[in-house]
Amino acid sequence: MDNCVFCKIARGEIEDLRIWEDENYVAFLDINPFVVGHTLVIPKKHTRWIWEIGDTEYLDYMRAVKKIAELLKKTFDTDCVQLIIAGMDVPHTHIHLLPRKENDGIASVPKIPLHPKPSNLELQKIREKIRDN
Repeated sequence: MDNCVFCKIARGEIEDLRIWEDENYVAFLDINPFVVGHTLVIPKKHTRWIWEIGDTEYLDYMRAVKKIAELLKKTFDTDCVQLIIAGMDVPHTHIHLLPRKENDGIASVPKIPLHPKPSNLELQKIREKIRDN
């Protein structure tokens, strides 16, 4: 889809905070994060809903998501990386990964972004920390 913001990110037409990619998937930091390290993982091929992708692609997508979750666990020294499939905000299949710690004071399903919002410089530093792992 030409106007889809995530398709534009996947094609490199919009600057993003990319932490990883392969030929089919892209992972990048959310610019309105619920927690430090909040990452989105998207397929490069446009689909509206995760349930529209084929079985093989779904398994490949989950492998990519798991790889990024393990990277986030290592980077932020946490045992928990929350996975959220919301899909209502941007009409492109995407999964939110949130590095979490027990009793972190954030709702079990976060709805409010971090306040104050991290600056671009802070997001760049978080991105480099993840990429260093």
